[in-house]
Amino acid sequence: MKRHWIALQLAFAATCITLTGAAFAQGEQKQLTAAEYRQEVAKNVQETIARFRKIDPGIERFFKDSTGYAVFPRVGKAGFIVAGGHGDGEVYEKNKLVGTASITLATIGLQAGIQDFSQIVFFENQATLDRFKQGKFEFAANVSAVILTAGASKGRNYSAGVAVFTHATAGAMAEAALGTQKFSYKPEAAAARK
Repeated sequence: MKRHWIALQLAFAATCITLTGAAFAQGEQKQLTAAEYRQEVAKNVQETIARFRKIDPGIERFFKDSTGYAVFPRVGKAGFIVAGGHGDGEVYEKNKLVGTASITLATIGLQAGIQDFSQIVFFENQATLDRFKQGKFEFAANVSAVILTAGASKGRNYSAGVAVFTHATAGAMAEAALGTQKFSYKPEAAAARK
């Protein structure tokens, strides 16, 4: 019993250290003004879209056929046993910028590491996109996502109104965990739209 307690304390300490490191890295990024940060996110979104198209040209059908999509260029995830993550991105409807979004994820289970990844969520129809905009949208972390590789989109269809693609950009995370991804949406001011 004492060994189990010590193991839990070590796991908790490692999680705190890992999450503190991730928070510190995000803190460095927060030194940007709100406008600068927003410009950086917009630039990173366009780079992410270009990278996804280059890795798997077949993904183009989702950009053309979906009602809309949310692009998260950098989602940072860190933890040991318990993990959390966050990222900011943009939301497009009929290929026009309509707002910004945030993704927050939490998982628990066998896992360890620090990872950055990009994610695009395609919405099959207006009802699903509207649900996302109203903040009524979440799904199990890692359950519905397809890891983007060449040809990954071939034969892939929407599931429950969405198609989700992810691509690891840095770090590594070994996991067999359960969790959720939650999203928040904020409409973009008309003057700021592209």
